[in-house]
Amino acid sequence: MQEEEKKIALYENFKTINSIDPAYYEQYDVKRGLRNADGTGVVAGLTNIANVHGYVVSDNEKIADEGHLRYRGYDVYDLLGDQSAEHRFNFEEVSYLLLMGELPTREQLDRFIEVLDGQRELPDGFTASMIMRDTPPDIMNVLARTILLLYAYDPDAEDRSAHHEIHTAISLISRLPRIMVLTYYAKRARYNNESMIMHRFIPGQSTAETILSMLRPDRQFTPEEARMLDVMLCLHAEHGGGNNSTFTTRVLTSSDTDPYSTYAGAIGSLKGWKHGGANHQVLAMQQEIKEHVADWSDEGQVADYLAKIVRKEAFDKTGLVYGMGHAVYTKSDPRAIICKQFAEGLAVGTEFEAEFNLLKSIERLAPEVILREKGTSKDMCANIDMYSGFVYSMMGIPEDLFTPLFACARMSGWAAHRFEEIVSGKRIIRPAYKSTRSGKRDYAAMEER
Repeated sequence: MQEEEKKIALYENFKTINSIDPAYYEQYDVKRGLRNADGTGVVAGLTNIANVHGYVVSDNEKIADEGHLRYRGYDVYDLLGDQSAEHRFNFEEVSYLLLMGELPTREQLDRFIEVLDGQRELPDGFTASMIMRDTPPDIMNVLARTILLLYAYDPDAEDRSAHHEIHTAISLISRLPRIMVLTYYAKRARYNNESMIMHRFIPGQSTAETILSMLRPDRQFTPEEARMLDVMLCLHAEHGGGNNSTFTTRVLTSSDTDPYSTYAGAIGSLKGWKHGGANHQVLAMQQEIKEHVADWSDEGQVADYLAKIVRKEAFDKTGLVYGMGHAVYTKSDPRAIICKQFAEGLAVGTEFEAEFNLLKSIERLAPEVILREKGTSKDMCANIDMYSGFVYSMMGIPEDLFTPLFACARMSGWAAHRFEEIVSGKRIIRPAYKSTRSGKRDYAAMEER
């Protein structure tokens, strides 16, 4: 690497070569990140799949509002509100809704679950040759690679018909959770010299039950744990067309590439630390606070350490309080509210209760601290990442699986948006980039340079 750096000047001039004067963005009114100056998103398309609401615009002014998340018009609070014993799992029903556009009858849901159940098998030898071979350290990369490799096992991989698109999406919704768990144990075996556990999936189990059954060495889990994981899958299943990985799905689909390439690209996007991978930053920040605050119940101590973070004196020195704030939600994130509600039910009366109370303190105190330290009174609420890592930790789910679980859930949403883009998009997505260079540069021959 050092010898290469000496030979190629790009290493030392990387920032200089790739820098653009920030003044140009204002001069040409560039919507950086496809966002307007007030933080509202640039409208890049239309969708019937989900509505993410966090503010209203009145007289060209952005006004904070309570957050709402609706799947195909149904409020997520209503979709997850049934706590009856006979309605324990929702993810399959939510997936059906996202793909089909309507809530299923019992018979329709049973048939859909039967189809999902029938797709969990992988091709013969696939686990040994594709998942256990040259396993990289990040499971998200394996998920993306595995999807691309499944292309080779599909004799109709370049078929763009609705029939093939539906079959491919359902097979990936079914298989990804199993691939995820198998990859986790392959990684542990390769890098930690630990045992490679390969449980068979149990036909008839829900997606949440399948994950826990395959993940736990003894295959045991409580109904409450399965229900909590099911809720997390539902909350991650869809979040509108504007989030980065779904927009990636739309962009790739608009180019008329195959479904495997599209979904692999979406996983690459979701891995990013500013997107699905943000949960790792949240967990790391929370861990540092737990280690440096002597009394978690003392809000003064918690606030003091948050102030250090905001002043760029602690954690990663960015001044960001991870788990707080969202691109759309202002007053509340409904996903965080639901996640927090279920987390409290699992934590109260256990050894996790003190940690749960600490997270509530961080949520409550962060806006006050940011206002005091920065003078910023921007509307800010906790996002789902504030509590998702805590929920997974309570269930003993390793951090390596936090973002892959997100991907397994979001496959349903990605597929729905790919279908909609195929039918209604009709144009390759091609936004404009303004060149900051004016005029033509004179070409010089090699010997004259």
